[in-house]
Amino acid sequence: MPNLFTPYQFKSLELKNRIVMPPMCQYSVTAKDGKPNDWHFVHYTSRAIGGTGLIIVEMTDVEPDGRITDFDLGIWSDDHIPAFSRIIEGCHQYGAKVGIQIAHAGRKAQDAPVPVSSTSKPFDSTFKQPKALTTDEVKEMVEKFRNAARRAVKAGVDTIELHGAHGYLIHQFHSPFINDRTDEYGEDRAKFGVEVIQAVKSEMPSEMPLIIRVSAREYVKGGYDVPYILDVCKRYQQAGVDIFHVSSGGEASLKEAGMGPHGRPGTHAGYQLPFAREIKENLQVPVIAVGKLEDYQLANSVVGNEEADMVAVGRGMLADPYWAIHAAVQLEQKLEVPTQYLRAF
Repeated sequence: MPNLFTPYQFKSLELKNRIVMPPMCQYSVTAKDGKPNDWHFVHYTSRAIGGTGLIIVEMTDVEPDGRITDFDLGIWSDDHIPAFSRIIEGCHQYGAKVGIQIAHAGRKAQDAPVPVSSTSKPFDSTFKQPKALTTDEVKEMVEKFRNAARRAVKAGVDTIELHGAHGYLIHQFHSPFINDRTDEYGEDRAKFGVEVIQAVKSEMPSEMPLIIRVSAREYVKGGYDVPYILDVCKRYQQAGVDIFHVSSGGEASLKEAGMGPHGRPGTHAGYQLPFAREIKENLQVPVIAVGKLEDYQLANSVVGNEEADMVAVGRGMLADPYWAIHAAVQLEQKLEVPTQYLRAF
């Protein structure tokens, strides 16, 4: 049976293990131009040194006003390419493969003068009222995703992930709770996501897999559940998605969703695993599981029990850049430790 350290290959993506560093915004105050800097270089390469198989660079936006804050990364210009290339090349030196999460925050863009969305409804009373994109502006947005993908490929990524989860723009279109449009993008709520996928795939090498992150369940009253997202994911799969990165929530504020400051009751370790398993089984597609999986034995069991093909460790890897090496020690797997650190083990 496979385990956390079994190599994994899908199309041209060859990973030395099943450990994924998921996208996590750094909100670095020195990155106001959207370009990754020395902080990001050290942040990502240290996780590569630490043994991570796949590193997915944080939410990287297709236009300046598509960022959550002005301290987030972007790839709206060719000028951004060299800084990303430096990080990717640095991670490759230590055997990690690198993806990038391309996105747009939509109505959750906190620093945009006027956020844009599928709707004119704000995220909550503390957020700015967004402008609903016109039909023509939606089509222009698809092209911004296409151009971002072209730049990511030029920078040297091994895979691309689209952010279709956590209440950001693609999610804002496929969610019935959010999308109240009456045009073609309201009549077919998956249409925007499908067109983005097709545009991005057109810029990717044929053997490079495309990942999309989705929220499998919304927690707000009246939000969708797994059967609905399964139908959306089938459309996305037909459009060209190869791997699903399965999360949940983000469509509404904690108060609106009836969630307390520490999350909904039941958000225990592995609480999102059933969602990943259901998408994997129904679509017969590789999935990345995420959500409080930093316990080494639990992460290993996810792969061993074939609940998911890869395991994303987020906050656990923020706390420990060498999480993968320490997992190998605990699980008695072969260690891949840099020569400079061998005497520590």
